[in-house]
Amino acid sequence: MDFNEFIDKHLKRENRAKIIGRYYPSEIGGCIRKTWFSYRLPKETDKNTAKVFKAGEMLHEFISEVIKSEKNPEIELVSSEIPVKIETGDFVISGRIDNLMLVKVDEKQYLVEVKSCKFLPNEAKEDNVMQLQLYMHAIGIHDGIVLYIKKDDLQTKSFEFRYDKAMVKDVLERFDILHHTLISQKMPYAEAKREPGKEWMCDFCLWREECDIIEEENKEKYQK
Repeated sequence: MDFNEFIDKHLKRENRAKIIGRYYPSEIGGCIRKTWFSYRLPKETDKNTAKVFKAGEMLHEFISEVIKSEKNPEIELVSSEIPVKIETGDFVISGRIDNLMLVKVDEKQYLVEVKSCKFLPNEAKEDNVMQLQLYMHAIGIHDGIVLYIKKDDLQTKSFEFRYDKAMVKDVLERFDILHHTLISQKMPYAEAKREPGKEWMCDFCLWREECDIIEEENKEKYQK
């Protein structure tokens, strides 16, 4: 029996076309060009990515269990899988966030964004912080935590943040860039290729080949 095949079949999801003008909070922290491709050239999620997502969901459920446990009375789980919605004049940002929870400690509420990882980072990743700031803006809770949980031994590391109005403004501007480049069909620049520290995003991109071809064509144009 091939249990890998069983798992792949179980995790396979129907690939639904995205709607321009309706965006998901979690997709703006990465490369905008990648997100642009996901609307203009949709592809089925590969098997390994689906497994990574599922493992993340399972660890989120585990953290929920830990917080709800009678053994940890000092912390209270107020809510999990929180819906987020932000409406602007041109588009809507919405979604039910399955890696987000609202907890209470000493009568103070925190939004906790749970991220699974292979190695615990020394600092929170920029894209994760951007997402958390957007969630705090949408929900109105101005204290947040990015919680990393290591997949192999369940060790954790957390980083606390206060609501940052300037960062939220930057995040909303990124959505505005995404929206208007999608409407105009003008492709945004490849920030993962061109900005230091973001090159790793290309390793996990379904549209890397298409992006490489476009960048090579643009390079030839500049040389002529």
